[in-house]
Amino acid sequence: MTTDFKFLTVARDGRVATVTIDNPPVNLITTALLAELDDLSVMLKQDSDLTVVVMRSADPDFFLSHFDVSAILERSTAGIAQRDAQIKPMHSLCERFRTMNKIVIGQIEGRIGGGGSELAANFDMRFGVRGKTCINQMEVPLGIMPGGTGTQRLPRLIGHGRAMELILSGDDMDAETAERWGYLNRIFAPEAITPYVTNLARRIASFPPTAVRVAKESVNNSEKPWLEGLLEEAYLFEGLLRTEAAQHNMQRFLEIGGQTREGENRMNELCAALGLSNIS
Repeated sequence: MTTDFKFLTVARDGRVATVTIDNPPVNLITTALLAELDDLSVMLKQDSDLTVVVMRSADPDFFLSHFDVSAILERSTAGIAQRDAQIKPMHSLCERFRTMNKIVIGQIEGRIGGGGSELAANFDMRFGVRGKTCINQMEVPLGIMPGGTGTQRLPRLIGHGRAMELILSGDDMDAETAERWGYLNRIFAPEAITPYVTNLARRIASFPPTAVRVAKESVNNSEKPWLEGLLEEAYLFEGLLRTEAAQHNMQRFLEIGGQTREGENRMNELCAALGLSNIS
């Protein structure tokens, strides 16, 4: 895996890659950082040995800020606006993270806003820090609007009314509200977030990779019509059932105490043990 980035550092530990964003002073999404994020997403998507990606920041006060406003001001406004035949590059970047067959986790310890928030909204999970993580969609006060999936992704993530409040107010959403609304999965004390996210990433990566990837695909299918999603779920389940890893792990589950009173009461431990016995 390449590490030839200026604003990103990629560290690999087995099936887990940790990406650290570092573009002082506030991790602004400049055109250069956007290009690196795009290259990164392509690289991660193509890595067949990777299962989990953790996105974090070198600056605990800023995860990822909005897009460079000075760069937006340089865009041509001649003529009338035209409908695009294809989605924008930022849309493609967000969609690549959303649909790649890796589990993408955002470790959001500080402020996130604008395009940074739009990108993170396309991750599979987001975790924050109590009293510190802060989300802001600042586009409407500037006279524009979120244009990097925000008006489409945020309503699906937190609901219509709450997305409207976040997008239209230009006000900060604190970590506690973000957790309650579903933007953040959980919030932690500053010293607790890294151990939790690290352990979660390793735990997921210990399970059969095909099961992890197909489960993500099926969850994403929940945005399809209900019956279509159910048919896809059944098809994907049948495919997994036929894998060697599934047959091995189900048999192992029974051997280590599954379906016994004692074993069922410590399912968390049984699942961890199955990760350790995974044959990939």
